[in-house]
Amino acid sequence: MRNRANIQNLKPFKKGKSGNPKGRPKKLPDIDELLDKVLGTDGKGKSEAEAILTALMAKAKKGDVRAAEVLLDRAYGKVKQTIESTVDIDFTKAKIIIK
Repeated sequence: MRNRANIQNLKPFKKGKSGNPKGRPKKLPDIDELLDKVLGTDGKGKSEAEAILTALMAKAKKGDVRAAEVLLDRAYGKVKQTIESTVDIDFTKAKIIIK
């Protein structure tokens, strides 16, 4: 004999009660302001972010592939990677062959 599902099992939360009583987790304290503080100016009128990018550009020009990759990824986005796979299914032998 099969057990019949109780309709109360389909409604896990009581009416008027949230399933997430604490709510959404708080965002980091104004990450943009923190970055502005950390990446302020270097005293020569140039921001720290500009100094970092200039240093990366200098390394990339000298042949540092990783620095060039970071700059290009930031400027144009990462290259999409494709994955190829083939699946052969032989229903007569009830066997799946994955290559």
